[in-house]
Amino acid sequence: MSRRSAEEAIASGRVAIDGHTIGLGDRVDVSAQLLTIDGVPIPLNPDLETYLVYKPVGVISTASDPQGRPVVVDLVPSEQRLYPVGRLDSESEGLILLTNDGELANRVTHPRYGITKKYVAVIVGRPSASEIRRLTTGIDLIDGPARALSARIVSRGQDETMVEMVMGEGRNREIRRMFGAIGHEVARLVRTAIGPLSDQALQPGDSRRLSIEEVSRLLASGKAEE
Repeated sequence: MSRRSAEEAIASGRVAIDGHTIGLGDRVDVSAQLLTIDGVPIPLNPDLETYLVYKPVGVISTASDPQGRPVVVDLVPSEQRLYPVGRLDSESEGLILLTNDGELANRVTHPRYGITKKYVAVIVGRPSASEIRRLTTGIDLIDGPARALSARIVSRGQDETMVEMVMGEGRNREIRRMFGAIGHEVARLVRTAIGPLSDQALQPGDSRRLSIEEVSRLLASGKAEE
């Protein structure tokens, strides 16, 4: 925004440091303090890095693995110590974030901020319309009820069906367990979007660093801190 717009935002109480509203002339240490506008963090620290990665099947969503399996952090050429934001199980593929920004990681993973994730699942069989509705009305799992924010059939084959789902949270193997509860095995699961972020040009194993604008757009897509 312009300098004048920024000054108006500060004067109207929209800008805060570590949760406390600031005024014109106040200073911020971007290496140690969190600056927000309307409750959304403003990414200023030049040492913070966030990458969008296409995790292939067989790669583990951790920073290290005692069994020596390939891990997702090895896909990013960075000197920073990065961590995956949330997880995709080893059998699943698609988009995952790697970052050293703890605040971003918290906002993307915690359900209260409302940053959604979109998936495409190829499942065995031909589910009925009522079975697809159960995905959004709620399914009781062993660790509590689960539901998709939306679910729709994209295409049907003779023995398989492609379903697009939008989730507001991400528990361990949640989508696979939801389909299992309605009697259908997941043959392939791909995460295609994280909030407003998607990139059809990324191939399995590819990564790219997010711009400040993309990080800001991602954070702004969630709910502001109350």
